[in-house]
This record gives sequence, C-alpha cells and structure tokens, in this order.
Amino acid sequence: MTDHLWSFSAESGHLAGTDLTGWRVEAADGHIGKVDKHSDEVDDSYLVVDTGVWIFGKEVLIPARAVTGVDLEEQTLHLALSKEQVKDSPEFVSDKHLADRQNREEIDQYYRASWPFGGGVGGF
Repeated sequence: MTDHLWSFSAESGHLAGTDLTGWRVEAADGHIGKVDKHSDEVDDSYLVVDTGVWIFGKEVLIPARAVTGVDLEEQTLHLALSKEQVKDSPEFVSDKHLADRQNREEIDQYYRASWPFGGGVGGF
C-alpha cells in the first residue's frame, strides 16, 4: 500500500482481509473503544471506533495510518494518536458521513494538522 493517511503502514502488522470488527482500540495513552466498522480499501482504509461511555458514545473515524500495531492474539489495535486527539476529532455519524466527501475532507484536515509525528503526514 502507499504511504499516506488512508492506508495502513507496512510496519503496523495489519493483514488485509482481517475482520477487525469488535477489536479493542488503544490510543498511545490508554483504551478508547472498539472497532464498529472498518475498511481495507486501497487508499481509503479507516476504522470507525465506538468510544462507548468514554466520550459519551461518540463514534470517530480514524485513518488507517494511525494504526501502529496489530495484536492478533489479543485482538487489539494500537494507535499513534492520544486519547485527547481522538476526543477532539470531528463528530462522525457513519450512516451519514461515510459517503459525505466534505465531512471526509474535514476529518482528513483535522488528522493532518494534529498528526503526532509533527510536520503533518506529507512526508510519508
């Protein structure tokens, strides 16, 4: 896959075709929720994470590039993002927003501006 925001990095350990639904999601500083939906589409890979009661049941769209590790045994995904970055991400309503290109652009801009490695993701 290409190295950009909406693709899994080769180092993440993600295997295309793996059903991630229901897997635990861990931010860099703690648990944030479970995978509700996901996509393995080339250049359009993402996770929809249900944060449960942590931030009042908000669903968030997380770009695949944020996944830094996949624990197959524990069925857990590890992210490069902090809990605060996830909490501050734009609201996401999957039935409404998956097909909404403008909403996707807003989410894209948010993650590019708040990327944890500094300087955005343009260099990836």
